[in-house]
Amino acid sequence: MLQNYFIIAWRNIIKHKLFSLINIFGLSVGIAFTMLVGSYVWHEASVNSDLKNAENQYIIQSKWRDPNMGYALQALAPMPKALKDGYPTLVANYYHWDGVSSNVTKGDKHFRESLQVGDSTFLVTYGFKLLHGDASTALNDAFSVVITEDKAIKYFGKTDVIGETLSIENFKGDKHDFVVQGVLDKLSKNSVTNVIEQSNSTFFLPGAAAKFIGRSLDGWNNTVVVGLVELRPGVKPEALNGPMLSLMKKNAPEQISANLTPYLVPLSKYYLENNNGLVKKMLYTLSFIALFILLMAVINFVNICISRSSQRMKEMGIRKVLGGLRKQLIWQFLTESVLMVFIATVVALGIYALGRPYFAELLATDIKGLFSFPLYFYPLPFALALVIGLIAGLYPALVLSSLKSVDSLKGKLNQVKDNVIFRKALIAFQFATAAVVLISAMVVSKQINLFFSKSLGYDKDYVVYAQLPRDWSKPGVQKMEGIKYRLAQLPQVSSVSLSWEIPDGNNGGSFRATKIDADSAAGFSSQTLMADNQYAATYGLKIKAGQFFMPQYVQADSAKVVINETQAKALGFTNPNDAIGKQFKAIGSPDPLSICGVVADFQFGSMQGKIQPVTFYNVNQTTFYRYFSVKLRPGNIQNSLKILQKKWAEVMPGAPFEYNFMDDALAKMYKTELQLKHAAYLATGLSIIIVLLGVLGLISLSIQKRTKEIGIRKVLGSSVNHVMMLFMKDFLGTVVIAGLVACPLAYYLMQHWLDNYAYKISLTPMPFVIAVLALTFVTAVLICIQTVKAALANPVKSLRSE
Repeated sequence: MLQNYFIIAWRNIIKHKLFSLINIFGLSVGIAFTMLVGSYVWHEASVNSDLKNAENQYIIQSKWRDPNMGYALQALAPMPKALKDGYPTLVANYYHWDGVSSNVTKGDKHFRESLQVGDSTFLVTYGFKLLHGDASTALNDAFSVVITEDKAIKYFGKTDVIGETLSIENFKGDKHDFVVQGVLDKLSKNSVTNVIEQSNSTFFLPGAAAKFIGRSLDGWNNTVVVGLVELRPGVKPEALNGPMLSLMKKNAPEQISANLTPYLVPLSKYYLENNNGLVKKMLYTLSFIALFILLMAVINFVNICISRSSQRMKEMGIRKVLGGLRKQLIWQFLTESVLMVFIATVVALGIYALGRPYFAELLATDIKGLFSFPLYFYPLPFALALVIGLIAGLYPALVLSSLKSVDSLKGKLNQVKDNVIFRKALIAFQFATAAVVLISAMVVSKQINLFFSKSLGYDKDYVVYAQLPRDWSKPGVQKMEGIKYRLAQLPQVSSVSLSWEIPDGNNGGSFRATKIDADSAAGFSSQTLMADNQYAATYGLKIKAGQFFMPQYVQADSAKVVINETQAKALGFTNPNDAIGKQFKAIGSPDPLSICGVVADFQFGSMQGKIQPVTFYNVNQTTFYRYFSVKLRPGNIQNSLKILQKKWAEVMPGAPFEYNFMDDALAKMYKTELQLKHAAYLATGLSIIIVLLGVLGLISLSIQKRTKEIGIRKVLGSSVNHVMMLFMKDFLGTVVIAGLVACPLAYYLMQHWLDNYAYKISLTPMPFVIAVLALTFVTAVLICIQTVKAALANPVKSLRSE
């Protein structure tokens, strides 16, 4: 009997090809998109779960009294080891490291790489697997190095490179050979080697190498390392709050101990909750979008099933007359529905396989293949298919099978409630969802365009930046100034600047500043930026008063600084010109600072935060630098870059020219927002497709049901336009109502999302009007295409239809 149900179900699917295709394709698209988003969410939510003893791994975070005094990520350097040594019953292991970048050389290969200088406990603590080498001894020697698999192939063309050497440059420009003692297997995404998106470590050096590099992992005044600890099983993170405060008050300088409160964050939650939970909010948003897309597809499926059910009353009547039982009819309807959903699920798996690379590229992340999930995943799509199939087939199965045989044979529609209000409510839900997604996509896109706009306060166009070999000394800076001058002589180059920072939010720290005659309590935090006199010209900063340092640096200018407008106002200068020549104090420094210039405010970091006071120090004074920023002249940019690269190799042989445009830096800073934008565009397209497929199916069914009515109206003199308007009124009113529901909902959601940013666009009526009009127009066109054929048909054929 079950075989017969499937045979009849298959024949019915083949007989009604159009409706079957619409139903199967619409549902499969919804299921595939949900699976892709689900895979992405699962991947992101499982970050750090592969680490050894992941449930006991924690990262030390810093809460400063003034957030601008230091970074939340970085901890006091000796804290992890002190906790392990002083509280062995609480702490099982520790790891602390400092991230730097430097030139790495092998033969004629020169690249700038991201290095992680840390404890030899690195591999054992987190269970990172080595393809080659011994994890317990790989980082014991001061000049040993562990590299990732891709770097081994990059430099040696193979992975078994134990005993090979790589030359690494320190911050004085000296080089030393490091012996490769380990090659890491492919690393899954984690917050130990990739603690922030902008820094992905691929070279791992022992703590003993810090001295050669020019860094330190010690000192209670050192707050620029990342600290992690592994707690004993059963130990709560709160148990270390007291010990951390005690160690800090006992050892750290008063300026730090009075302003810093350390605390632990589980590594299992760190990735999701870092940066105000930006990733977690993104995952929730995408999950809700995917669920609504799936719900729209399911509604389409149910809607068309319900609409078609009334056409099968005579079939039910004949089967009853021939002895068919009600339960057999119920099983028949349910079998047909479930079979269609199963076919849609199989098609969705194919769409998933084909769409996975595109979706992964869209979100700039990894999406697992179909055969990479745990075993418990595989029954889920088919369990979902069974549930959807049963829901969709329930209405025709129960209602139509309950009709009397005589009524079924007569095709009395009044005996079956063709629930128009219910169907229209489902359609309205779909349109409202599509409108919300479309409005949201436009608002998100507009806000992201603001991130990359010309209202940043600086000019990012034609600016490329590249990291430099380090020699943090006065001769080192003077050498870079000479190289900068030679690069600036190229006709393709407008200006070149030497600095520690580019405008990507990563500055060299901050200090407490105050008026010259005020006490420390009245101070405020000022971001420290280190740059030369060409920084303003290169980035197009507007000078409000004074000048951006002297053309030539002399020692007498060491106390002169440039500030932004926000800092000028904080110091009490309403007019920037009043600040020139005036002094202010850097708390903790004996010498006052003299203001030689004031620049207009510019967006140094993310627009999530307000513009902070900024103090520019001359890089010739501080001697710390990282970048050359080069402003190219408009024209053939690729040719300009080739010429610049050639000159770079001439003036700095052995130093790789690995450049990026400022747009790339901004893209890293707003990676999560860009992912949301791309996903919103894709969701918008899919939601509109699903809505239109549903409308197409329902219009076609409606035309079939009303074929005779159309013929009668034509005989009585109705025009094609009148017939079209007859169907228009059925759907366009629903679209308008859906729009009225969607607009306030979209406004609330988008206003809530925009509240995360200190600088944001204003919500105007334009996106709402465009979304509703666009959906209305596309629906109207679709209705016209479908109805014009029926309206032009010979009314005689329409009247004969049965």
